Amino acid sequence: MRSRRLVLLQLGLAMIIPIIIYYWLQQLPFNHDTIKHSSFIYMIGMVALLAIIISVVIGVVAHQIRNIKVLFVSLAYASIGGMLILHGLSIPRLGAVSEQHFYLYAQLALVLSSCWLWLSSLSADHMLVRYLIKHRKKLMPISCAAMVVVGLVIWIAESNEGNVILFHDHTIRLTTLIILLLNTWTVYRHLITYMASRFSIQLAIVYSTGWLNTAQVVLATTSPNGIGWWVHHILLFLSMMVLMIVIVNEYSNNESLKDLVKQLYRADPDRWIQTYMTQSVSELVKKTEAKDAYTAGHNYRVTVYALKLGEEMGLSSSQLKSIAQGGLVHDVGKIFIPDYVLNKPGKLTDDERRLIEKHPLDGYNMCRQIGFMIEELAIIRSHHEKWNGTGYPDKLSGESIPLVARVTAIADVFDALTSSRSYRRAMSLEKAMSIINEESGEHFDPRCVEAWKKLIDEEKDFFEQMLSSHSKPSGATS
Repeated sequence: MRSRRLVLLQLGLAMIIPIIIYYWLQQLPFNHDTIKHSSFIYMIGMVALLAIIISVVIGVVAHQIRNIKVLFVSLAYASIGGMLILHGLSIPRLGAVSEQHFYLYAQLALVLSSCWLWLSSLSADHMLVRYLIKHRKKLMPISCAAMVVVGLVIWIAESNEGNVILFHDHTIRLTTLIILLLNTWTVYRHLITYMASRFSIQLAIVYSTGWLNTAQVVLATTSPNGIGWWVHHILLFLSMMVLMIVIVNEYSNNESLKDLVKQLYRADPDRWIQTYMTQSVSELVKKTEAKDAYTAGHNYRVTVYALKLGEEMGLSSSQLKSIAQGGLVHDVGKIFIPDYVLNKPGKLTDDERRLIEKHPLDGYNMCRQIGFMIEELAIIRSHHEKWNGTGYPDKLSGESIPLVARVTAIADVFDALTSSRSYRRAMSLEKAMSIINEESGEHFDPRCVEAWKKLIDEEKDFFEQMLSSHSKPSGATS
C-alpha cells in the first residue's frame, strides 16, 4: 500500500509541477516575444527528430518482442514526430493564419498520439485491437501517409471560416477534454497493470502519457509567441525521453535489436529464449517459480522443448516467436493459487482442483492487460486443453485448440512427468514417452506426438542430458 501511495504521489508531482512552473513563467515580463522563429525551428526539429528516432527504435522492439502495446506507443510518437515536422515546415510561412496553423499541427500531434496510447491501454483480445493486429504491418505506412495528406491540406488551406471553428474557445476546450479523458484512462489502465506486474515499461507509459496531458493544458492556454511554446515542447521531450530510457535499460542486457537483423528462421532455442527473456518477462517467471518450489526451471525447459518440437513440425518464425515468449510465462496464473493448494502433497479436493484449473484463465487475464499478442495468449490460456475435448478451461477439442498451444502442451506434460513433484518422483524418459504415446488422440494431437517421438529419437542425448541435469544456463531467469 505504501509503495502504491508513493507511486501516486510521485506521479502527481511530476504532472503538477510543470503546470505550476508554466503559470509562474506566464507572470514574468519576458513572457511575450521570447520566441525567435529563426531559433525556435531548431528546437522543433530537434524534438521531431527525437520523436522519429524513438518511434523507429520502439517499433523495432515491438516487432521483435511481439507486443502490440509497444507498437501502438511507437505509432503515438511517430504521430508526434510527423506533425512536428510539418509544424516546423510551416514556420517560413509566418503570418496571422500560419500562427494558428502552428497550434493546429501541435494539437493534431497530441490528438493522434493520445488515440494510439489509448489503444495501448486496451486488452490484446479487444475487438478493435484484434482487427489492428491482423493489419499491424500496414499501420505505420498508412498512419504516415494519412499524416502527410492531412498536414498538407492544413498547410495549403487558409479558410477564415474554418479557422473560426477550429480556434473557437469551445472547440479548444472540447479537444482538451477529449485528450485529457483519453490520456487519463490510459494512465489509469497502465498504472493498474504496473501495480500488478511491476513492468517498468508500464510505469514509463504512465509518466509519458501524463506529461502529454500537461502539454495539452499548456497548449490550450498559450499563444504562438509565448513562453508556453517552450514549456509545451519541453514536456513533449520529457514524455519521449522517459520511455526511451526505460526501453534502452530493459533491453540493453540482451541482443534483441542485433538478433532481429541476424536471427535465422531455425534459431537455437536458447538464443530465442535469451532474446525474449526481458527483465519484465523474467520477473513473471521468477514470481511463478517462487510459488512452486518443485517447478524451478520448468518454464525454461518447457519453452526449450516446445521450440524444438515447433521446429521439427516446421512452424513459422511467427509461431516460434509466440512459443518463445508464451512458453516462458505459460504458468504465470499460478501466482494466484494459494500455496497450500499448489504444493499440497496429497490428493486435491474438488474445490482445490477447481482452483488449480483456474490458472490458465488467470494468467490469460493478466497477460492480455500487459500487451501479449493473441498467439502468446493462446498458449497461456489453452495449454491444458485436450485433443478429445476434456481439458480446461474452455473444453476445446481437435483443431480448435491453437497449434502453438498443442505443441506447448506436449512439452509441458513431458517436463511435468520427468520432474519430481511433491506427490511423486520423476519418471524416466522411456516411461514419460510411453504415457505421451498412449495419450495420442486423447490428450495430445497425434501429429504433434509423431513429431515429438521423431525429435526424441533424433536428439536423445540432448533430452537425457536435460533430464539428468534439470538445470538451465546461468541467467535464464535472472
